Amino acid sequence: MRTLTAGVGTDRRALSIDLAFYLGCFAFALPTALVSEFYGYRVWGNFATVGYGIAAVYTGWLLAKPMQEKAWSRWVGIGSIGLFAMVIPLGVLVVRRLTGVDWLITPFSWAAQPEVWVIERSARLLLDHGTPYVDITALGRAPEVNDYTPYEPVMTLFGLPRALFGGNPVTNALTDARLMFALVAVLCVLATLRLLKWPKIPVRGAQLALACPLTTLTWAVAGPDLAIAGLLILACALAARDKPVLSGLVLALVVSAKVIVAPALVVLAIVVLKRLGKRALGAFLTTFTVITAAVNVPVFLVDPRAYVEHTIRFPFGFGAVTSPAASPLPGHLIASLGQVGKAMSFLLLAAAAAAILVWLVRRPPAAGWDALLRIATGLGAFTLLTPATRYGYLVYPLVLLGAMLVFREMEEPPAPLPQAASATSS
Repeated sequence: MRTLTAGVGTDRRALSIDLAFYLGCFAFALPTALVSEFYGYRVWGNFATVGYGIAAVYTGWLLAKPMQEKAWSRWVGIGSIGLFAMVIPLGVLVVRRLTGVDWLITPFSWAAQPEVWVIERSARLLLDHGTPYVDITALGRAPEVNDYTPYEPVMTLFGLPRALFGGNPVTNALTDARLMFALVAVLCVLATLRLLKWPKIPVRGAQLALACPLTTLTWAVAGPDLAIAGLLILACALAARDKPVLSGLVLALVVSAKVIVAPALVVLAIVVLKRLGKRALGAFLTTFTVITAAVNVPVFLVDPRAYVEHTIRFPFGFGAVTSPAASPLPGHLIASLGQVGKAMSFLLLAAAAAAILVWLVRRPPAAGWDALLRIATGLGAFTLLTPATRYGYLVYPLVLLGAMLVFREMEEPPAPLPQAASATSS
């Protein structure tokens, strides 16, 4: 009887947390639908409000039912969010984008966020000029923020289908870069689950990785960060399944798409060393170095100045145009106090990096879930403390923490049953 009572309490507690989560998501989606300056955000908000509302009402109904009748699945709420906050708004916005107003300086008309068409443009530039980066000194006018491609060369690959096959409404819709981001993210999830031998996915993990507003909003209006997060998780799974060469290859592609995930190299190197030893570490690092060089060096040699301007100077705030990235996060707020504030934010960022490094050295990770926890912590600290960043980057730690719960389900042995429970079951 004591065991049964504990189980009932656990179920009610889990459902109560679910309800609070969905109500919080609803409280984010509704104002977004009503007051956001971005058209795509408002479209997402309208549909997402329905999805989160259904999930909240359904969960409340489950809580109101007698516990012995609660055979309905908690996954129904996740399904409603996937449909109304991800699939439908993405489809609507892909079609709406065919009106061709993305390049106007009118955020209230954008059916895709600027990074979508910037990446698609970079693919056309690569095909035409051998580099995805324009020489901003040769524009014949003052450069503006949309002239920049603040990504590494691999990100351009997501825009290649549009550059190669676009041209009419049907092919333009089918090759929208958001569909490429979504496809890669889904394939990475499937590959990771296969590597982990199809573990049971905890609902809480799905809520963090899939159902959070940052994930669903990013899926509908942009998408590159979800593809990068998916590839990063796949690299962790490969390292955790003792495939150092493949892990190094995937990680090289990830870092060569978005350099902010580069600290993951240190974490995965420690995982490989801890699990397989120095020889495997050498193979991992060699693969990473060779692939990174093979991807970046040819593009760098075409136009070194443009490469440095777009991928280094602009993201760090030293370009000809200042990056508009800003969110009311601690690092930005501290940096806004002036030069002293900017110095303080960098000192805090360095202190966070040092603390994480000490954590890695004193307790080196050997399991995939532990590696994901360290990477999520590092990216979370970077997002919170960097002077110029976007709150959307918080999607990285959320997705990685959700994936961590899945990894831990597979990698940690189940706890032994308490003696009382064993006696009751017999």
